[in-house]
Amino acid sequence: MFVEVVPYNPQWKKAFNAESEKLIAALAENLVFIHHIGSTAIPNIHAKPIIDFLIEVKNIDLITEQTSAIEKLGYEAMGEFGLSGRRYFRKENPSGIRTHHVHIYETNSPEIKRHLAFRDYMIAHPENAEQYSQLKQELAQKHPYNIEGYMDGKNEFVKRMEKKAMRSQTFMNQSDRL
Repeated sequence: MFVEVVPYNPQWKKAFNAESEKLIAALAENLVFIHHIGSTAIPNIHAKPIIDFLIEVKNIDLITEQTSAIEKLGYEAMGEFGLSGRRYFRKENPSGIRTHHVHIYETNSPEIKRHLAFRDYMIAHPENAEQYSQLKQELAQKHPYNIEGYMDGKNEFVKRMEKKAMRSQTFMNQSDRL
């Protein structure tokens, strides 16, 4: 997998909104909220052009029954994919290039708070977001065909920012909830 990091694209928000409408229909009454997370949700930073969704549901066990509806939207079901309590789906375009990640958690999962805290902290602290953007660009150049190396290289920075975010309590901006 080629690690591509591109400049911020304002179309990412529109792509998030368009895909959210489809996911709302697939998840029906089990849906609580859909959040735009990941680097495409942070204005003005470089990112892999993959839209990340964090979806809160009432009952995570119902996702098993709803998987076929999500798969009909072109997603591949990956189960927990290494994170207990999560249901993970990914989608590729017709050329086989990854375009979407869906992370589903039951409401009140601490993972929801962690993801939103990081995103909101980065938005509220553009100097840290710029550092993250620079790091991502450097790592993509250093590890163009090694996604693990790219991810490992971001890990320390992300963990440090998550700690700051959780302490600052600047998160929980609900402007992207659908």
